[in-house]
Amino acid sequence: MKAAIRQRALELGFDDCRFTSAAAPVSAEKFRAWIAEKKHGEMAWLERNAEKRVAPQLVLAGAKSVIVLAVSYDISNLKPPISNPQTGVIARYAQFDDYHDILGERLKSLTEFANQLGGAETRSLWYVDTGPLLERDLAQRAGLGFVGKHTNLISRKLGNWIFLSEIITTLELEPDAAEKNRCGTCTRCLAACPTNAIPAPFQLDARKCISYLTIELKGSIPVELRPLIGNRIYGCDDCLAACPWNKFARAGNLMKSHAHENLAAPDLLALLQLDVASFKSRFANSPILRTKRRGLLRNVCVALGNIGDASALPQLQRATLDAEPLIVEHARWAIEQIAARQK
Repeated sequence: MKAAIRQRALELGFDDCRFTSAAAPVSAEKFRAWIAEKKHGEMAWLERNAEKRVAPQLVLAGAKSVIVLAVSYDISNLKPPISNPQTGVIARYAQFDDYHDILGERLKSLTEFANQLGGAETRSLWYVDTGPLLERDLAQRAGLGFVGKHTNLISRKLGNWIFLSEIITTLELEPDAAEKNRCGTCTRCLAACPTNAIPAPFQLDARKCISYLTIELKGSIPVELRPLIGNRIYGCDDCLAACPWNKFARAGNLMKSHAHENLAAPDLLALLQLDVASFKSRFANSPILRTKRRGLLRNVCVALGNIGDASALPQLQRATLDAEPLIVEHARWAIEQIAARQK
C-alpha cells in the first residue's frame, strides 16, 4: 500500500513522499514553551490550536499514520537581470501561483486514492501548512528531511526550497526511518539573519523574523527593525539561502509552469501606485494577496525608506495622502529616511 501511495504521489507531481505514525511529536514541550514565551507574536491561531498540534489524535480521531509530502520550488535559474536599482525582494515561494491551491488539488486526489486503498472505513484529512500539525517535526520523523538550526526543514535531496504538506489518516502504514540532524557545526543561517531572529540554534523569535514582519504582522513594523528589512517586501530567504545543503537543490516539475518571473525584482515605485483593484489584479492567484494592499504598500514604503533616492519622494508624498493610515505612517518614515541621506 505504501508503494502504491508513493507512486501515485510522484505521478501527481510531488518530489518526495514519506510515512510516519500519528503519535505525538517529541518536540511538543518545546512548542508549548515557545507559545508560552509569546515568540509567535500575533499569530493567534498557533496558540488557539496549540493542543491539537501536539496531539494528532485531536485532529483526526483514530489516526494511525501521516503521509508527508514535499514539492520543490527552487527557481535558481529564473532571476532576471536588475536594471532598476529601486526594486524589491520577494521570497522565492511567493514568486509562483499560490501553492495552497496547486498542492491542495493534488492532495485531494491523493487522499481519495489512499481512502480507496483502505476501504470504506478509512478516514483521512489533508493539509497544506494550514492544519494544526507540527509538520516539520513529522517530516523529520518520516525521514523526509531534518529540522535545521534555522528551524526550517532541510532535505538532503532538495535543500531548503520545499513546500510541505501532509495527509493524516486512519490507515496503518509502516513508518519510514527518521532522519537525523545533519547541520554539524555549521551556523551560517544564524549569521545570515538580518534581525537576529535566530538567537541560538533551533530557536526562532518570530517577532523579529522579516517573514513575520512583512506578512503576518498586520500593524506597524517596529521602527527599530525597519532599517534591517532592507528592500525585502514579502518574506525573507536569507537563512534558507545560506544553507550549504542547497547544493543539492533541484527544480521540481510541478511548480515550473506556475512561476512569475516578473516578481523576482519588482519595481517599488510601480507597486506604490497600485490601488485596491490593481493590487488584486496584479497578484491574483498569488500568496501575496494575504498581506492585502495596505500590508504590501507598508512594506514597499519601508523598502524605499531603506534604498530609495530622491526620485521616490513624489510617489511617497502621494502615499502620505492614502486612505490607509498604515501606509501613510510608513510613507512619512520613508521620506524622513531619504531626506536624512541627502543631507
